[in-house]
Amino acid sequence: MKKPLIGAVALALLAAPAVAADLPAGTYTKAPVYKAPEALYNWTGFYIGAQLGGAFTGNNGLSKGSRFLGGIDAGVNYQFAPNWVLGGEVEFNGLAGGNNARVFPPNVSEIAKNNELGSLTGRVGYTWGPGLVYAKGGFAFRDNYNTAVTMGGVPTAFTTTGSKTDGYTVGAGLEYMFAPNWSAKGEYQYYNFGNTTFLTGPAALRANTFRNDEHSVKVGVNYHFGWGNMMGTRY
Repeated sequence: MKKPLIGAVALALLAAPAVAADLPAGTYTKAPVYKAPEALYNWTGFYIGAQLGGAFTGNNGLSKGSRFLGGIDAGVNYQFAPNWVLGGEVEFNGLAGGNNARVFPPNVSEIAKNNELGSLTGRVGYTWGPGLVYAKGGFAFRDNYNTAVTMGGVPTAFTTTGSKTDGYTVGAGLEYMFAPNWSAKGEYQYYNFGNTTFLTGPAALRANTFRNDEHSVKVGVNYHFGWGNMMGTRY
């Protein structure tokens, strides 16, 4: 009885390597690598916002007049191709604090002041996710350009040509989407309203021509509606 049992066990031990060789190789599943969620951004949509900054005159014969600036803006963006952004924007600002002044020897002064400054522009930009760098340009407008002339502090009569309330503007800026629906911006903008020539008035002013321009530097925030926001996450 023992001999047949021992023989069966020996036969099984001899056959085991052959059977193992015929079995298919084991299949192993690699553990997935964790990937952090990626935020999705889309600048397409409408927005409104507000800004603060300063405006100052250029090299146009004026003493360097500078004023506080504050206002609102509204616009629309369209993102395509896929990192380019086209849009349009309207902006209106109030100006406060200080006049633009020209002083001519020996005792003639010309003071100019406007209280409002705005623009209607197109924009083109390039985006990399939450960031957008852009250029803008278009139509500029301001309120009535008020001018006064004095001799020795006494108001005197004069006439001018070319004191316009409309002109052109160009600018550039950087905008960053820091939270869902919210972005912050920094922007430089130049405004040009042509030239003013004095036709009559004190001799020191007659036949003088001056360029009417403004420079502005602004920071602001925008709120984006609809598509123009952080759209969520991608895994």
